[in-house]
Amino acid sequence: MGSGLPAHVEEADLISYGLGGLISAIERFDLSREIKFETYAITRIRGAIIDELRTLDWVPRSVRARARQIEKANMKLEARFQRAPTDEEMAAELDMSIEDFQDALLQISNSTIVALDEMWTASNGGSDQVSLIDTLPDSDAPDPQQVVEKALQRDRIADAIAALPEREKLVIALYYYENLTLREIGEVLGVTESRVSQLHTKAVLRLRSKLSSELE
Repeated sequence: MGSGLPAHVEEADLISYGLGGLISAIERFDLSREIKFETYAITRIRGAIIDELRTLDWVPRSVRARARQIEKANMKLEARFQRAPTDEEMAAELDMSIEDFQDALLQISNSTIVALDEMWTASNGGSDQVSLIDTLPDSDAPDPQQVVEKALQRDRIADAIAALPEREKLVIALYYYENLTLREIGEVLGVTESRVSQLHTKAVLRLRSKLSSELE
């Protein structure tokens, strides 16, 4: 998780944050569930690190502002064209050169790498990050409302992913479902790792803007 973070984010701090997540995983792990402790712990550790990084807010305000601009421009152009806009159309809407637009995507990529994790998380009313697996109801006492809400959430995300341009959809599938690295995806697509990072960032921003617009 430390790769791609600014130099001032110390590895020792990340380890400390992760240990907090590990301790939480040990305390909350339910032996009756048919899952490996490692699977459960990884989720808790990642969530703990992400929460602390968000608290530190290491991403410059200008990068966050640019991400919001790109999201709004994407929503506007999708409504206008009834399709995903191209890089050229996005750059023109933002009054940027295509090079500046792609550079902005690279800058945003580090701050959005966990955007899909956010979509699959749910709040438990406290300060902890709760993974999807933590929200699964007891098999002996299922909560119908939760089942319906999760099904609707999955459907919305599936529909949003299906609407992505083919290359972005492929990047999402290879990264999140096949667990390939950006470098490995670049080898599959025959492009550079930086280009894959741009495609990943655009896909995440499109998904975020589409899901946000559906909630408004």
